[in-house]
Amino acid sequence: MAVIAHSSEETKLLARLIRAEAESDGEKGMLCVGNVVVNRALAKCLDFKNINTIQKAVMQKPGGFEATSKSYFYQGARKKDIDLAKRVLKGERFVPATRALWFYNSFGSGCRSQWWGQWNSGKYKSHCFYAPLESENCY
Repeated sequence: MAVIAHSSEETKLLARLIRAEAESDGEKGMLCVGNVVVNRALAKCLDFKNINTIQKAVMQKPGGFEATSKSYFYQGARKKDIDLAKRVLKGERFVPATRALWFYNSFGSGCRSQWWGQWNSGKYKSHCFYAPLESENCY
């Protein structure tokens, strides 16, 4: 059962985003990015109070995902990417993105300890992930 209601179009949208944001980091990297999208749709705090669907999480402006402004994002969703999107939509979680609401590509450098006031929850390949403090009551 899904952790958030979604349409097949939203599954494809998520698949396109995780590919565009993290294909170079392989399956786990893409799954981690998928966790961030699902977490944003589920979060009830900060910039995500009114982000309650996959569509809204993927297309959030401002503060959304850089890939949505690139042509690569607008290619059709591939089956293998759709399968990964389905996994996170069913609730699979992957460290370091288990609770993360933000990430950025470090391009091989280290991660900052804090980013936008949130603490680093870890790095996977080229991406640094950041989770809200428990005191934010996001979930």
